Amino acid sequence: MPLFERILIANRGEIARRVIRSCRALGVSPVAVYAEPDRDAPHVREADEALALPGADPRAAYLDAAALIAAAKAAGAEAIHPGYGFLSENPAFAESCAEAGIVFIGPPPGAMRAMAEKDAAKRLMAEAGVPVVPGYHGAEQDEATLLAEARRIGFPVLIKAVAGGGGKGMRLVEREADFAEALAAARREAAGAFGNDRVLIERYVTRPRHVEVQVFGDATGRVVALYERDCSIQRRHQKIVEEAPAPGLPEELRARMLEAAVRGAEAIGYVNAGTMEFIVDAAGPLDAGTPFYFMEMNTRLQVEHPVTEMVTGLDLVAWQIRVAAGEPLPADWPPPLAGHAIELRLYAEDPARGFLPQTGRIFHLRLPEGRPGIRADFGVEEGGAVTPHYDPMIGKLIAHGADREEARRRLIAALDALEIAGVRTNRAFLRRVVSHPAFAEGRVDTRFVADHEAELQGGDEAPAFTDWALAAAAVQHRRVHVRRRHAAQGGPDPHSPFGLADGFRLNLPATEEMLLSAAGADRRLQLVHEGECGLLVRDGEESVRIGLAGEDGEGRLLLRLDGRLVHLRAVERDHELHLFVDGRHHVFHRHSARWEDEEEAEGPGELRAPMPGRVLALKVKEGEAVERDAVLLVLEAMKMEHPLRAPRAGIVRKLAVREGDQVEEGALLLALADAGDGD
Repeated sequence: MPLFERILIANRGEIARRVIRSCRALGVSPVAVYAEPDRDAPHVREADEALALPGADPRAAYLDAAALIAAAKAAGAEAIHPGYGFLSENPAFAESCAEAGIVFIGPPPGAMRAMAEKDAAKRLMAEAGVPVVPGYHGAEQDEATLLAEARRIGFPVLIKAVAGGGGKGMRLVEREADFAEALAAARREAAGAFGNDRVLIERYVTRPRHVEVQVFGDATGRVVALYERDCSIQRRHQKIVEEAPAPGLPEELRARMLEAAVRGAEAIGYVNAGTMEFIVDAAGPLDAGTPFYFMEMNTRLQVEHPVTEMVTGLDLVAWQIRVAAGEPLPADWPPPLAGHAIELRLYAEDPARGFLPQTGRIFHLRLPEGRPGIRADFGVEEGGAVTPHYDPMIGKLIAHGADREEARRRLIAALDALEIAGVRTNRAFLRRVVSHPAFAEGRVDTRFVADHEAELQGGDEAPAFTDWALAAAAVQHRRVHVRRRHAAQGGPDPHSPFGLADGFRLNLPATEEMLLSAAGADRRLQLVHEGECGLLVRDGEESVRIGLAGEDGEGRLLLRLDGRLVHLRAVERDHELHLFVDGRHHVFHRHSARWEDEEEAEGPGELRAPMPGRVLALKVKEGEAVERDAVLLVLEAMKMEHPLRAPRAGIVRKLAVREGDQVEEGALLLALADAGDGD
């Protein structure tokens, strides 16, 4: 049966790139769409054709069904792949595609509607013989009725938005006295997020495991379960670690869950890829009779689909396309399980501040690609930005191994090799999760992050003395590099003692001091130069000898640290030195006068908006003198306050904005002049 010639991808970022890869493998021409901030995004560049979406609101652009269908027609695409998020579970969009003669690569609209609201979905699943959590899924929504039902179920209970997802409109209520306030909050959040404030009440399973089953159906009515994934480790009710198969799941329990998932999908005539999500009561040891309950069905591809692909050897996106084109599923499905896979979601967020989302431009990114069993699905590249318009997920890191322990160890090594700078991320937090003894033993449930909060948060790791010394060595290496480059451009002789930046003193050791700051601490290091490429770094009684041994094949410095060879990458940005060594990432602020003298520029004379936002507060006036790093103004974006600091000392020559102004990324905020300028 012939496949499509062209497919329009009605999405962006990581999933758009993922669909493009499968289109290429099938010989199908992928077509991208983009909102204005995504004009230079990787998915736009990688597609065969890319069409701009209209509208001033970047997020709304990907929700404009009429514009997406018009783009598909203009590109000559016979089908639309919605990815996940945006319009992927919108039955009206699927119907509009059909009316336009375009195939929607996903389930039938009727199946989406059947699962759209949690209360109706659970009633339907109960009728199909799928176990559901005891609770209230009725139409009466007055507070008295809901409280009476909560009493009947027994506290603790969960209040859930019927149209919810991603933890929005959800509240855990452990005491009756807290019910009214929690109900009001859940309704407000549900109304704001989904335009629907209706809720359901369910018994709270005190030790739940979140286990989901990947299902796939074709047009013949056949539905297959492609095993399960464990997604128990979450923060803010959102998944951050997923793995397949679920650790410690008895074979008899697995068989019951897979059979229930198939039965539920068959009950709604499901076609294409979908996920049945279950709660497993893990209060005691798992056995064949452990209770599990239907939670919801995601009528789309899941973010965590790569772990299923890695343990089955299947390309699920390619099979979505094949099934949408009318192909039946292979008769020998499901394939046998092969090994174990674990996925981590890398977010631009600050775990120490309640996982608050972060925005900014990623000025350095190195992915651990080419390693055995490692896959990196990222939506951004070096130089790209995390904006307030979309979800702050940067990408996914997936490891596959012959067993769970091999996958876990490969994942830790991949995390150590991952280098990212420009935005704060949860990389270190994720490493602590997968390195935790409880995770290594497979003791996971949805309370994992809360139960181990003290060990997982940990704060930023303070640099060891050797890290401070390596930072100083990176500074010295930069000096040598700059001096040689200047010489190549006609500057002073690099071998002349007058061109050396090595602390030379007549009849005394070549010694200098360097002041660095990191993790809230300052250290004044003494550097004794031992030839052009050797340093003795001292601080009090601590000392270490470092020699430059060249560079490796990946552009990292090779340094000999007291005889031990160390691979190190040092990235400079805005008077900061980002040090990546042995899986550690430390940020050093430089206060060396000699370093400042060697800067090729004194710093930009303009301050521009790093992201779209609103000017919340101006901290300076025109004509005012400011020091480097002084807060100049506060920008509000993604419901967060972002203080913007002076890139260098100077005089505020011009204020280009006022408090309350909305600004776009890159907009001029203010201009600085040197303190000695007369204008």
